[in-house]
Amino acid sequence: MVNPLAAESDTVAPRNILFIGGTGVISAAASDRAVALGHRLTILNRGQSADRPAPEGAEVLQADVRDTSAVQAVLGGREFDAVADFIAFTPDHARSSMELFRGRTGQYVFISSASAYQKPPTRLPILESTPLKNPFWQYSRDKIACEDLLFEAYRSDDFPLTVVRPSHTYDRTKIALVGGWTDIHRMRAGLPVMVHGDGTSLWTLTHSRDFAKAFVGLLGRPQAVGESYTITSDEYLPWNQIYRLFARAAGAPEPELVHVASETIAAHSAELGPNLLGDRSHSVVFDNTKIKSLVPDYAATVPFADGAREIVDWYDNHPELQVVDQQFMDLSNRLIKWAQTSINPQ
Repeated sequence: MVNPLAAESDTVAPRNILFIGGTGVISAAASDRAVALGHRLTILNRGQSADRPAPEGAEVLQADVRDTSAVQAVLGGREFDAVADFIAFTPDHARSSMELFRGRTGQYVFISSASAYQKPPTRLPILESTPLKNPFWQYSRDKIACEDLLFEAYRSDDFPLTVVRPSHTYDRTKIALVGGWTDIHRMRAGLPVMVHGDGTSLWTLTHSRDFAKAFVGLLGRPQAVGESYTITSDEYLPWNQIYRLFARAAGAPEPELVHVASETIAAHSAELGPNLLGDRSHSVVFDNTKIKSLVPDYAATVPFADGAREIVDWYDNHPELQVVDQQFMDLSNRLIKWAQTSINPQ
C-alpha cells in the first residue's frame, strides 16, 4: 500500500534526523512525514505533551534542551544529517543549540517566523529577500536576532545553517480566529463577531501536512545550507472570508461581522495587541518559488475551506475543548457596541 504521506517523487535517500521539540503543530506533522518517507528520526523533548504523540518508528529521547548537560548525556557522541530546532525563540536559545550541535550535524535548521518580515510590508508578495523588521512584536524581533546570530556563525565559522520561515500554520486543533472557539460559539448563537480592521487584509493559512512536505524535503540537502526559505500555501484569503468559512463549517447562519480597528483592540487587550499589530493586521501573501525550486514537487493541497471543516469537526468531537472565554466575550460585546454606536468604549 502506498503511504498517503509520501509523494510519488520522494526518492531522497533516508536521512538520520533529530527534531528538537516534535510535538507542536508543525513539528508533529513533520515527524509523521519524516517517518513515512523512511527517514531515521529521533525526537528530543521533555516528554510532557500528549496532544500529538510521536509517530510509531521514531526514537524519543527525554531531556530539557535548555539543560545542556542533560542533552549531552542522552545524545552521547551521536551525529546527524540534519537537526531541526523547533523551540529556539531567543538568541540565548540559538547560541546554546549552536554550541551543542556544532560539528555533529551536516545541517542545522532554525525555525524562524514569517512574522519577522517587514511590517507593514512595502510590497507584495513577500520574498525571502524582503527585509526583516517588526517594530510591533517582541517575538518576531527575537526571531530576527536569532537569525542574525546564526547567519554570522555560518559566514564566519561555516555553521551549517538553514532558516525556515513558516507563516500561519494550523492543524485540526488550531482555530485561526482571534477569539478561537469563542468566535465559533458567537456565530452559532447568532451573535455579532468582532473582526480586526476592515476584514479585507489578506491572510495566508497553511495546513501542517502541507508545510511538512516542503520542510522534510529540504532536510539533509547541502544546497539548502546558508539559505532561508518561506514555506506557506499559495492560497490567501481576506479575513472576512475566513470568518465566513468557519461559520459555514460550523453550520452557523451568515455571520454579522463587525469591524474594529486593530489599534482599538490592541488598546483594550495587552494580550491580543502584539500579534494583531505585528502580524494579523497586515496583508501577507508569499512567493514560494524558492522552496519549490529546491523541492520541485511541493504543492499545498489542503484548501482552507476543508481545513476549517476539519477544525470544527475536531472540536465538535471534543466538547471538553469548547471553552468560551468570558473575558473575550466581554471585550467583543464592548467593542462591537462601540463600533455600532460610535460611542467610546468604557
